[in-house]
Amino acid sequence: MATQIDERRIAFTKGHGTGNDFVLFADPDGRVDLDADDLAALADRHFGVGADGVIRAVRSANLPEGAAALAEDPAAEWFMDYHNADGSPAEMCGNGIRVYGSYLIAQGLLDLAVGETVAIGTRGGVRQLTRTAAGFEVDLGPFVVAGDAMVAADGLHVDRPGLAVGVGNPHVVVALADDSELDALDLGDAPVVTPLPPDGVNVEFVVPADPLVENGVGRIRMRVHERGSGETLSCGTGAAAAALATRHWAGEGAPDAWSVDVPGGTVGVRVTPTADGAHVLLSGPAELVFSGTMKLL
Repeated sequence: MATQIDERRIAFTKGHGTGNDFVLFADPDGRVDLDADDLAALADRHFGVGADGVIRAVRSANLPEGAAALAEDPAAEWFMDYHNADGSPAEMCGNGIRVYGSYLIAQGLLDLAVGETVAIGTRGGVRQLTRTAAGFEVDLGPFVVAGDAMVAADGLHVDRPGLAVGVGNPHVVVALADDSELDALDLGDAPVVTPLPPDGVNVEFVVPADPLVENGVGRIRMRVHERGSGETLSCGTGAAAAALATRHWAGEGAPDAWSVDVPGGTVGVRVTPTADGAHVLLSGPAELVFSGTMKLL
């Protein structure tokens, strides 16, 4: 089933991963030309479909960014062309790529049985997506945990130190003392991060569970402000970053498997060794909610 554009009318599907929601549309041949205003109109919660981001399903061979994906992995036939709610492009989306996999399958664009893996191109590089009995798991690849920042946010009485984490897109993770501090945050406005990376940053606030580790699995609770989208019910790469930061703070003996509670549900994060170093993987559900059409102005 391919997207049809007729007088600016676009066919779409709405999906979400733990409440992190997306508008998806199919454009395999790369013929649909939507600018930032068009994408923001689709994501608008009052005048559009409403979502944290917009995902175009396009073959890697049919857009400029896809050349790098194919050079990295010729098997990356499909590219996840992801934009934030404000229409700005983003490197990766951990919840989005799971929903993207579900969408490709539902549209008949991809055959993927439980246990099978497919290479997906993104602006952050090629990602390996595996279908599981409960949804999907994506290998986010190598990660970087390094760099300090100070973070100010509404609801915090003083600025807090944050730890920079890179998982294909940039994050700063801030540890809070308890649930009451986390609940008191107002993330309607973007936290102020110093120094601020040139392309902006996602900011996660985390609280460890008590006990932190249960049955070999680390447990944390998280809220997030995503650049270009605001506070969301979940952020997949943010959950990975939050788990990696907490694992770093916990030090030697910290577990490699983590359960991350977000306002929209729970996702899993695990660190595993590979031939090119440690990778971080994200697992969770992917739901397609409804389909329709919308006429863009």
